[in-house]
Amino acid sequence: MMMHKTSGTVLVMCLLSVSMTALAAKPCDELKSEIDAKFQAKGVQSYTLDIVANGAEDSGKTVGTCDGGTKHISYKHGGDAPVAAKAEAPAQAAPAKP
Repeated sequence: MMMHKTSGTVLVMCLLSVSMTALAAKPCDELKSEIDAKFQAKGVQSYTLDIVANGAEDSGKTVGTCDGGTKHISYKHGGDAPVAAKAEAPAQAAPAKP
């Protein structure tokens, strides 16, 4: 049975819609950790990721949607190193006093 081009397009659009809804349902902390891991794996440095309620003032770029589409993950280049990288950084010992 051959599928018409229009039917195939509609099917693809429906599948994409369902998968995007599933991604938006992910908890924000979990999604933020996944995005942070991907940025670190690619060697991205000096950025911040923030969880922002939809409709709130935000000057960053949206890189993910979470909590059922009510919030998003905002990326900003520059600023402090990501929180996860700070937590893993070894503490430097204080120099010994003579």
